[in-house]
Amino acid sequence: MTAWRPHPHIRVVAIGLHWRDGRLLAAEVRDDAGRIKGVRPLGGEIEFGEGWRAALMREFNEELGIDVTITGEPIMMENIFVHEGSTGHEVMFIVEVAFPDGAFSGQDRIDFHEDNGEQIVARWFDLADLDVGDGPSLYPTGLKDVLLNLTPATRICPLRPAGSDMA
Repeated sequence: MTAWRPHPHIRVVAIGLHWRDGRLLAAEVRDDAGRIKGVRPLGGEIEFGEGWRAALMREFNEELGIDVTITGEPIMMENIFVHEGSTGHEVMFIVEVAFPDGAFSGQDRIDFHEDNGEQIVARWFDLADLDVGDGPSLYPTGLKDVLLNLTPATRICPLRPAGSDMA
């Protein structure tokens, strides 16, 4: 299997923010040595002629086999990054999603395969454990700050009182 590298062109992607007990569902991002260097919410590339909503719903269906509900309006981010020496560039639609009742309840992790056959592990992470010390980074870079700095009218799950659940 070849190591993943960013595409050599600008990609437009849609990613979904799913929260469980104030924790964000994100897939592990590994370096070439297999070490976890960060995590990223689930989603993927928008295909030509496809809207971001349809793309996000398709990605969750392909990856997890579920139909998600989009529960808000997107945050837009531009993500220019370097992974293992290669530069990537993405324009991102980032939005909260809800899972069907009972989907993955009782599971601490979700294992799935990408289209290229790569095994992916996703888990729920507390934002406080990301982008600190030896902990994994939250990708795209800057997403944690965006989530923490939303206005009170648009705040999302991790800023609500403990015990709220947007599953």
